[in-house]
Amino acid sequence: MIYPKSVATLIEQFQKFPSVGPKSAQRMAFYLLRMPQNEVEKFAQAIIDAKANTRTCEVCFNLSTDSPCSICASSGRDKSTICVVAETKDLIAVEKTNEYKGLYHVLQGLISPMDGIGADDIRIKELLTRLTDDGVKEIILALNPSVEGEATSLYLGKLIKPFGITVSRLAFGLPAGADLEYADEITLARAIEGRREI
Repeated sequence: MIYPKSVATLIEQFQKFPSVGPKSAQRMAFYLLRMPQNEVEKFAQAIIDAKANTRTCEVCFNLSTDSPCSICASSGRDKSTICVVAETKDLIAVEKTNEYKGLYHVLQGLISPMDGIGADDIRIKELLTRLTDDGVKEIILALNPSVEGEATSLYLGKLIKPFGITVSRLAFGLPAGADLEYADEITLARAIEGRREI
């Protein structure tokens, strides 16, 4: 079926989103076309407002409306610990635990030679600049246990070691309620490495 030009353009725009194929883009476009005009206008305004009012924190590179962000500006945070994450969504996941009370550094990506992303393409230099502050005692690497996450963690570990700062990684292993038979080899290996005495 040949769509009107405006609808075809809308479908093309939705296809630019990650993991959205032609059929999903088509469903979203038709859903939007069925929405009442005032809802469409609210939706469009929300996109415009988010783009206009969101920036990155000048300290940690978290998405925020202010710079420094509320976490960096907080006097109640432990300034001796920095948790390094790849994206803001990872920072939010850690914050939801209510367990971590230190600062963050958002790399805005991971080293991925296959995708043409090197160390200079993410916020590693800015992290190293933050380490010159005598107050930083520990860096926690909270990066995904993917090939890219592993490569970035190893690279950061080598760079940070000369600073005399403790570098740690999140423990990885089996999720609660998981069956061993469905776990992949890497997850099982991590679970064995990270075993604790009971």
